[in-house]
Amino acid sequence: MKVLMVLAVVLFGVWLWRSGRTASHELKQEKPQTSQTPLETVACPLCFVHVSMSDAVAGSKGLYCCLEHRRRAEP
Repeated sequence: MKVLMVLAVVLFGVWLWRSGRTASHELKQEKPQTSQTPLETVACPLCFVHVSMSDAVAGSKGLYCCLEHRRRAEP
């Protein structure tokens, strides 16, 4: 009787281990493969903060991080 109980516990443990392993393997495969291109950034000449090109404010002396810095640098 003890042998059957030990065998049942061992088989249950193997079943749990294998079911957990296949679930984690499936999760690893479901991750989408996205390749993002890095954004181009520029440094504000006044405060040296880097901002993306799309967020930069253009001025006659360069690209700034905000309108306030453009006003200060270009009177």
